[in-house]
Amino acid sequence: MTRIAIFASGRGSNAREIIKYFQSYNTISVSLIISNKQTAPVLDIGKQFDINTLVINRISFYESEDILKELSKHKIDFIVLAGFMWLIPKYLVQNYEGKVINIHPALLPKYGGKGMYGMNVHNAVHEAKEPETGITIHFVNEHYDEGNIIFQAKCSLDATDTPETIAEKIHQLEHQYFPKTIENTILNL
Repeated sequence: MTRIAIFASGRGSNAREIIKYFQSYNTISVSLIISNKQTAPVLDIGKQFDINTLVINRISFYESEDILKELSKHKIDFIVLAGFMWLIPKYLVQNYEGKVINIHPALLPKYGGKGMYGMNVHNAVHEAKEPETGITIHFVNEHYDEGNIIFQAKCSLDATDTPETIAEKIHQLEHQYFPKTIENTILNL
């Protein structure tokens, strides 16, 4: 059994899709939801699906390796970042080398890096009048959005698109491709 921990900071729409995708899977399961926000709706999603949840704080995450004990306790094999806003520390990347992936709401290397998340990305794409955008699923290293790319999917944009309609198109791509890409990545480990 491959046990996944999802790290998320917000609503958890991708986490919900991932959980649903693997619910009837015999060899892969979501076993833990970790958030850096006590009030993040993703924690409620974890509870709805009877998945353990954990709230972490910045000091512990960056100045100790306590998270490794929690991941070990839950027998976590693979980490998925689904809207997690903190940079993953070196010790965690090294302990889960090649087993931490992230989804980014743009076609990297464009619109990546510190501060480029959510509506910040969609606003930048809109302001640049890009003809297309998309998602990038990539391995995580010690830098924002610089790990090797696993998968990208694109969608066309036109003059009538707003940052909000771009966000909706991106959510559709995320929900369509993220769970399957996670599955393929785990199966190819």
